[in-house]
Amino acid sequence: MKTFLKLLKNPISLMGILLLLFFAAVAIAAPWLAPPPWPREPYRIARCGFSPTPRPPGINNPLQGIWLIVTRQAKICEVRPFGTTGEGQYDIYYGLVWGTRTAFKVGIYITGMSLAIGLILGSISAYFGRWIDEVIMRIVDVFMAFPFLVAAITLAAVLQPTIGRGIVTAMIALIAFGWMGYARLIRGDILSIKERDYVQAARAAGAGHLRILFRHILPNAIYPTLVVASMDIGSYVISFAALSFLGLGAEVGYADWGQMLSFARNWISRLNEFWWIIVYPGTTLILFVLAWNLVGDALRDILDPRLRGRITV
Repeated sequence: MKTFLKLLKNPISLMGILLLLFFAAVAIAAPWLAPPPWPREPYRIARCGFSPTPRPPGINNPLQGIWLIVTRQAKICEVRPFGTTGEGQYDIYYGLVWGTRTAFKVGIYITGMSLAIGLILGSISAYFGRWIDEVIMRIVDVFMAFPFLVAAITLAAVLQPTIGRGIVTAMIALIAFGWMGYARLIRGDILSIKERDYVQAARAAGAGHLRILFRHILPNAIYPTLVVASMDIGSYVISFAALSFLGLGAEVGYADWGQMLSFARNWISRLNEFWWIIVYPGTTLILFVLAWNLVGDALRDILDPRLRGRITV
């Protein structure tokens, strides 16, 4: 509770929190903001007829168009608040609204799984040391030798024929090369804590390895890792968008911001004419990532024990 109050007092973090609350509200209210044409496939973007070029917004005031959709006075394709893409004539407004759910799902799931793997391996490596530490750290070195995005692209391309194209394939590829930083970070913090007096006292009192690790060491070592993880959510959303942009992420027609940007690549030379196909998806992605970065930066100042100098015994 104290941490949350400190976040609210920080104007930078408050801006990030408000942005996140806005996106969360959009994700929750997606069925009302953008009623799905196919109720059983809500992530399938609405298509608005056929046209060789992107179609402009069907109404001058986007907010008025959204209001007409929410109040059921008009259908999405009748007003097209943000226009449509060129290929497939996908409605951009619908893709952005339901893409908010995709962004939260992808960012939180990839970060959570990568964090879990990193915490487990990094904790084992630091706590037990010796040959266990050596083996795990060499594995980390091998994985970190590959450029993150290039490695994820390669793995996604390899998995696609087996698993198929979709968000699961892209998430597996990003998780596979996203855990190493957490493992190294938690390892370093545990190494600096595990020989402290209160840990030695717990050992002398007969506490088991799991109790020492989870009760006395991790609570004091995990804060920097959690801060980095909170800032990585936005980065993973961008990486996932990059895979979708390259055709290795969400399947065609799935509500995903990266795919919305991908639809704009054939019209880059005419963006002065079809500006909406990149302005709306690009701005949405930037604001989402910015929100997580602002909150994560504030959390670093509040939760990092090396900055606040507090130890939990």
